Amino acid sequence: MSPSKDDSTTHFGYQTVKKEEKAGKVAEVFHSVAAKYDLMNDLMSMGIHRLWKRFTITLSGVRRGQQVLDIAGGTGDLARVFAREVGATGRVVLADINDSMLKVGRDKLIDGGYTLVEYVQANAECLPFPDNTFDIITIAFGLRNVTDKDAALRSMYRVLKPNGRLLILEFSKPIFDPLAKVYDAYSFSVLPAMGQLVTQDADSYRYLAESIRMHPDQQTLKQMMENAGFYQCDYHNLTGGIVALHRGYK
Repeated sequence: MSPSKDDSTTHFGYQTVKKEEKAGKVAEVFHSVAAKYDLMNDLMSMGIHRLWKRFTITLSGVRRGQQVLDIAGGTGDLARVFAREVGATGRVVLADINDSMLKVGRDKLIDGGYTLVEYVQANAECLPFPDNTFDIITIAFGLRNVTDKDAALRSMYRVLKPNGRLLILEFSKPIFDPLAKVYDAYSFSVLPAMGQLVTQDADSYRYLAESIRMHPDQQTLKQMMENAGFYQCDYHNLTGGIVALHRGYK
């Protein structure tokens, strides 16, 4: 992805918008889809997103008593498992910039008996936590929606403890051309139609497909993590590179 020549603009899907407008536009998307977000995740990925998230938990190495921050935590899939793993002596914070998503996640977790999770409405670019707070930070399917990804990575680095780890689960670039062609057809034909059918909102799912294409590829994101200060950065391609899990240490 080539950088925009105008530093005052950024990408919202395939559109070019002013940087200060992007957060509001992303917010509209997630306000619209929040109520049906879990259902659509299952339909869009045919349930495979649960395996991707399980792999993220495994690579996090989470242990009892640790402090975990799940950024763009949405409806709480990761936070729920982390809360179980860290136990009563640990701490799990579910953060999301979108209050509709945060409310859905909070209601879902409380209904499930997870009463110790903390909820914070926060922008990933300027996290409201002290330096060196968390043992583990995760962000699943959220980084591509952030306006200034470099600022967000620096913010995550700041609040991570020394030797802590960051895990980024995100859509990426398929590593096989035939898969890429099928994936494109699915993304731009099936997803918007599915979004219209389930949420009466094709445009939001068209944006999600476009935002995936505008997100940095595997190697570029790895380099961005290193530029932010992370070391021993690596990534695992999942489902042929449709999704990648990046990991880095402070």
